[in-house]
Amino acid sequence: MGDIAKGVLGGGWALVVGWILPAALNLAVFFFAVAPSLRQTAALTRVWPSSASQTALLLLCAAVLFGIVLSALQTPLYRILEGYLMWPRGAYGRGCRRQGARKQRIADLVARPEGRTAVQRALLNEQLARYPADDDQLAPTRLGNAIRRFEEYGHNRFRLDTQVLWNELSAAAPEQARRQVETARTSVDFFVALLYGHAVVAALALLALTSAGAEEPLLIVTAIALCALIPLWYRSAVYATDEWAAAVRAMVNLGRKPLADALGLVLPQQLTEERAMWQLVTRMSRRPYQDAANTAFAPYRAVPPDPHSSVPPPAPGPAA
Repeated sequence: MGDIAKGVLGGGWALVVGWILPAALNLAVFFFAVAPSLRQTAALTRVWPSSASQTALLLLCAAVLFGIVLSALQTPLYRILEGYLMWPRGAYGRGCRRQGARKQRIADLVARPEGRTAVQRALLNEQLARYPADDDQLAPTRLGNAIRRFEEYGHNRFRLDTQVLWNELSAAAPEQARRQVETARTSVDFFVALLYGHAVVAALALLALTSAGAEEPLLIVTAIALCALIPLWYRSAVYATDEWAAAVRAMVNLGRKPLADALGLVLPQQLTEERAMWQLVTRMSRRPYQDAANTAFAPYRAVPPDPHSSVPPPAPGPAA
């Protein structure tokens, strides 16, 4: 029982809170606000429950099913909101320019703190921190930039490309750091799933207006309310990335040394040498093997101690 509880509170908890719960909320809105207007259709008549207990069971099963499907589709769902998928080239370019101009406006306000309280200055710095440090990494949407800032954190600071080495870093990082990343992402997943569900239910409400016996006032109010909430959930997802970014930053900072140890490397003391080492590791992971890699990694390999010598092994030096 302890192992089962640990599994539920681990990866299963993220699935339940991040995807199944918002699916259940959207299904509840559909069942009570939209489905009554569709009960006359043949397809819905066959599956419509005849009792309250059957309704609850159907809602639960549908929520679990849709939650699992949404979780499996989370990568394309995120990429659409980030501006990477299904965005025309022109819209992508305009979005990047608009986000770049917004970042510059915030940076100009931060550079002129006169007349602002400490809280106002902190809020401006918080907004600026939701953009990647490198302007070349700008995405066309606010959510895309809020996520891109911590995707490029490891590479910007240490030349550790977390997009390439994420699985290795996750395996080597402390368990608490991994748990923090998963927990922080769950909040963003919740708002993303809620947003997509609202869009689907609002579309179904408008479609139900064409059916016979449609409750038009209820359907119109439902569609308007859901469409009005979509920007709120999007903004909430952007804000929720702050905790996600902090968790990823902690994983990179705390997981670098365990990762180097797991790879049989010694983490250099100098940051410039460390950046050169992680750049080599990233290249080794992305490119075909070359014999030159053996020489390039030699300064960073752990030297086994000589049992007959009292002299400690030399510290790793820069890459050749």
